[in-house]
Amino acid sequence: MAVSLAACGSAAESGGDKSDSPGSGEKKGDAITVGLLLPENQTARYEKFDKPLIEKKVKELTNNKGKVVYSNAKQDATTQNQQVDTMVTNKVDVLIVDAVDAKAIAGSVKKAKEAGIPVVAYDRLAEGPIDAYTSFDNEEVGKAQGTALLEALGDKAKDGQIVMMNGSVTDPNAADFKKGAHSVLDGKVKIGKEYDTKEWKPENANANMEGAISALGKDKIVGVYSANDGMAGGIITALKAAGLSKLPPVTGQDAELAGVQRIVTGEQFMSVYKSYPQEADIAAQMAVALAKGEKLDSIAKDTVDSATTKGVPSVLVPVVSLTQENIKDTVIKDGIYTIDEICTAKYKAACDKIGLK
Repeated sequence: MAVSLAACGSAAESGGDKSDSPGSGEKKGDAITVGLLLPENQTARYEKFDKPLIEKKVKELTNNKGKVVYSNAKQDATTQNQQVDTMVTNKVDVLIVDAVDAKAIAGSVKKAKEAGIPVVAYDRLAEGPIDAYTSFDNEEVGKAQGTALLEALGDKAKDGQIVMMNGSVTDPNAADFKKGAHSVLDGKVKIGKEYDTKEWKPENANANMEGAISALGKDKIVGVYSANDGMAGGIITALKAAGLSKLPPVTGQDAELAGVQRIVTGEQFMSVYKSYPQEADIAAQMAVALAKGEKLDSIAKDTVDSATTKGVPSVLVPVVSLTQENIKDTVIKDGIYTIDEICTAKYKAACDKIGLK
């Protein structure tokens, strides 16, 4: 698969040396075991897309001889560390880890490395001696969200205040989304309230939004930056409960079905579509190559630095701003959803109105 590569930046300049070069291990055949650790199951993408896509690609790359052993941490970093320990005890050949907490996972990554098990950091740049990393260009996600919000506000950008609902501080991606958004929004809008939302939970975003409405006044809020779709749902519920006759534009990310449906109705202005098939494909390629003791030169053309490890082979997948105008050209074209899945009876009239049929 041809992959567009974004310019890779340094996540941090301090500490650590590059991990042992991958590809130096003992050569293995196709009968490999891939440990897959995903962070939570509140966001629909992980079990609906990432898990089955990685499983499918691993089978494809190993002539159906490779297998994936899966665990979900349900947003608990301690649980995830125990899951790594279990995978190490069971002697998997490689780990793909989407960290709940990028710092807290570092010790477990080190244990895996010491046991001769290479680790692919998936979606979030885990600390510790990881061997490879694939994700999306996370600052570009924030820039896309901020740019879309400014476009939605137009001349109203200076008329009131926006609320910024960032993600969890334990997720390094959240800091990148925030940085990217601020780079676009700062100086163009007044940020009335800003929150780092614990565990990315919609109910926490809802409570934060209720607080923002009380502090600023519902009629003073002209837009809301929401870092993902789940939180956007909680935010929109709070805005509706406040009795707003017209909802301000709200951003999102992940192109969750509920988020796409809110975009169809106009309740949510945009989401960020990230090609999970492409990201999962790359992670599986990296994992299989590392498990077989092969180098990653043909897969990863760039490197990133984490706070602990420099020169990690990486692939960053580009992102797309998703609005009413390009639903057909993104999530439908890529087979993420069908029109029937989006345009259920409840949304049929709204779909018809925007020509989605």
